[in-house]
Amino acid sequence: MSADFESYEQDFAVLSAEITARIGKVPKLVGDEKKQMVANVEKQLEEARELLEQMELEVREIPPQSRGMYSSRMRSYKQEMGKLEADFKRSRIAYSDEVRNELLGDDGNSSENQRAHLLDNTERLERSSRRLEAGYQIAVETEQIGQEMLENLSHDREKIQRARERLRETDANLGKSSRILTGMLRR
Repeated sequence: MSADFESYEQDFAVLSAEITARIGKVPKLVGDEKKQMVANVEKQLEEARELLEQMELEVREIPPQSRGMYSSRMRSYKQEMGKLEADFKRSRIAYSDEVRNELLGDDGNSSENQRAHLLDNTERLERSSRRLEAGYQIAVETEQIGQEMLENLSHDREKIQRARERLRETDANLGKSSRILTGMLRR
């Protein structure tokens, strides 16, 4: 069974190398050549996904005692696949930016200025998000402290009420004692 898996591994390695090479060529091509290269990369990515599915099926068939090694290899292949897809997406974005610039007649500087502006805005947004998160954490901590204080005040109130009740009882007992002593003095 591991022979099939290793065969799939070799196929995946060759395919991922081809995809990487083609992804690198996408930004350098123009027109129909670029469209054709994008279509080819999409087909190869689909083939790579199918190979990963086959490899995953093979891993399920491997006995449990040796499955761990193959599972970790599968995770690394999936990560590599994710990287390939992200690289392809970036190259397609660059491709679509170039097509947009060609259609709109934009030059590269305005695109670079827009990207710099977007990066600045993204950084500001991230800083604001971090500040909001810190503020939220402080609010949560403050709420917890407030809850603890309310509980402490509630306990203190109960103690004061018990002490007041004892004082009333003591006052009542003192009143009785005073009446008894007054009665004894009269006799």
